[in-house]
Amino acid sequence: MRTEPYDNKDGRKCWLSRDETEMLLKKASDDGIEHEIALSLGVRCGMRASEIITVMPRNIDEHDQVGARLEIEGDVAKSDRPREVPLPMELKYAIRAHTDDHAPDEPIVSVTTTKTIERWVERAAERCQAETGNSRWRFVEPHDLRRTWGTQLVEQEVEPGLIMEWGGWEDWKTFRKHYLGAYSPEMERKQIEKVRWL
Repeated sequence: MRTEPYDNKDGRKCWLSRDETEMLLKKASDDGIEHEIALSLGVRCGMRASEIITVMPRNIDEHDQVGARLEIEGDVAKSDRPREVPLPMELKYAIRAHTDDHAPDEPIVSVTTTKTIERWVERAAERCQAETGNSRWRFVEPHDLRRTWGTQLVEQEVEPGLIMEWGGWEDWKTFRKHYLGAYSPEMERKQIEKVRWL
C-alpha cells in the first residue's frame, strides 16, 4: 500500500495494490454481500460514498457494443456531471442477485448516510490490519477506493482521457495530483522491465 500525507488535514491518502483490493473486498464480505457490493462500487467503479448510497438497479445499462455500464448521476456537492462507467460482470451479477426483489428506483445499498459507508470501510480495513499487521490500513477511507480505482486503471494502461471521463474529472492537473500520487510496486516493476539497463 502506498500512502502520502494530505496537504490540509490529518491522515493519509492511500492507494491499494490489486492484492490489497481483493483482501479488503473479502473482509467486507464477512459482513454480507451488501457490504462487499458497496465497497466494490467504490473500488471497481470509482464511485464516491455519496454516490454509492444513491445508485439504483435502474442505473445499470446494458450496452450491446461495450458491455454493462453503471450510470452515475453525479455528486451535486462536487458539481459533478453525470457519467457512465464500465460495470464489471461479476459485480453486475452480484447486484442483480442482491436486488432481485428491489424496485428499479430503490437504492442498491440500503443505508442512507455516507457515515455508514465510512464505518464499513473502516471495519473491513481493521480486519485487513489484524491479518497483515500493516498499520497503514488504519488510514483507508472510502475515497481511497476511488483513488485506487483510477490508479489501477492507469496501471492497466487504460487511456487516461477515458479514465477522466469515467471518473468525471475535467482537468488533468486535478486528476494527476489527487488520484495518481503513487504507483503500485507492480506498476514500478512493469515499467522497469521495459528498460533493459535498469
